[in-house]
Amino acid sequence: MAAPKTVEDYMAALPKPSRAAMEQLRTAIKAAAPEATETISYQMPAFRLEGHMLVWYAAFKDHWSLYPASKAVLQAHGKELKPYFSGKGTLRFGLDQAIPLLS
Repeated sequence: MAAPKTVEDYMAALPKPSRAAMEQLRTAIKAAAPEATETISYQMPAFRLEGHMLVWYAAFKDHWSLYPASKAVLQAHGKELKPYFSGKGTLRFGLDQAIPLLS
């Protein structure tokens, strides 16, 4: 994939199943943080809030990942998120997994 310049470019380059999951995640993030602005950072979609990075997300060949920019998120939801931890600050989900939306 060529380096995307916008979130729309990134989404358009994804295969349909990955695009659907990423759009669902994008919608959930927008709903949870309506003041956040979208951007591309590290060649993946991200949200920025009050001048700070909030979260990154990306689709890969066999999984998709969410990268919270705050350890507070991981600590607050550690129990629910534990099955998805894949390294420091990375939550990894199989393409066949539904997106677990936490409250």
